[in-house]
Amino acid sequence: MTHTHPHPPLPAPSREGSVVLEIGGTLGALIIHTGPAEDGLEIEVSPTGQDATRTHAAVRPRHLTGRVVHCAVISPLPEGDYTLWRTADTREGTVTVRGGEVTEYRRLQGSQPAGSRKSSSA
Repeated sequence: MTHTHPHPPLPAPSREGSVVLEIGGTLGALIIHTGPAEDGLEIEVSPTGQDATRTHAAVRPRHLTGRVVHCAVISPLPEGDYTLWRTADTREGTVTVRGGEVTEYRRLQGSQPAGSRKSSSA
């Protein structure tokens, strides 16, 4: 993704229980699952219909018991519909974030079908 502000170096991979999500009321969170090849990639989302109002997070490895997953975690997000961006000008899909819930999205890999979405309550 392209944007003009600098970032500090990426943090070390996170461990189980080390990511804090700010959810509740009208705030939710979005977890975007990817593959390891996307480690360090910044993924942008914007409220649907507000393409210029974007936020982003970097894909990082998350060390869980017995496995490693790669994902970007965006929290908090006000509840609503969001566009996920594959590139600065290419939409990938949409998700609905609900207050008090974590929405998960599986990012497209190559030519696979549309990403999957699911929500879980806090």
